[in-house]
Amino acid sequence: MIHSTALIDPRAHLDPTAEIGPYVMIDGPVEIAAGCRVEAHAQLVGKVTVGAGTVIGRGAVIGTPPQDLGFDPATDSGVILGEKNVIREHVTIHRGSKPGHVTRIGDGNFLMVGVHLAHDVVLGNHNILANAALLAGHIHVGNHTFIGGGAVFHQFLRIGDYCVVQGNGSFSKDIPHYCAAQRINRITGLNVIGLRRQGFSTEERAAIKQLFQSLFCSGKNLSDAIAEVSAVVWPEKAARLLEFVRAPSKKGVCPVRPGRKED
Repeated sequence: MIHSTALIDPRAHLDPTAEIGPYVMIDGPVEIAAGCRVEAHAQLVGKVTVGAGTVIGRGAVIGTPPQDLGFDPATDSGVILGEKNVIREHVTIHRGSKPGHVTRIGDGNFLMVGVHLAHDVVLGNHNILANAALLAGHIHVGNHTFIGGGAVFHQFLRIGDYCVVQGNGSFSKDIPHYCAAQRINRITGLNVIGLRRQGFSTEERAAIKQLFQSLFCSGKNLSDAIAEVSAVVWPEKAARLLEFVRAPSKKGVCPVRPGRKED
């Protein structure tokens, strides 16, 4: 199951069922679980853990140091990949930037060609990142979110659950749960099709829509709108949207600007 041209560090631990392709380089105490496949010319460097059933595509590079001029290469950090992820060709995932820190990916994610996850990114479960999506350091992404090709994200922001982000967009502020985002820091509404496909009930979608309208479309500033809706007892899934906007990152939350009219 290991090609004769692969270079395997003696410190690595590979499950006997893992497949290692031609010219793969595994450099360091890498752990690869059952049923994984590492395709030709991929590189896994340092403290990288790969969960069961994950596929790492040709030329992907995982675990190399952050692109930080002040980074000490002796820093003890790593990358943790969950189970059943698909990492396609030439994806790059950098390790954590401080001792004990990791870049962490959950389960069932699909990272298409050329995606970049910088140091200390946390990616949840069942997300899809299309070709050349670029995430800077310390970004947190939730679950079941789709990010379009070529979208770029500034460091330290958050992207919620069940979001859809347009390709080629540019973002430096948080994108709350359930939202559709496009262009430059613009929320255009809710990901209504995605919520329906993911099994949200009519009642759940209606509550989320009502809360979204109260938060973003009432004409009030966001802090005043939050104070007003906080007096209401919201259903669980709608309440998660309120929790998100109550505790934004230092970047703040993207504003809502519906429609396609040019600025």
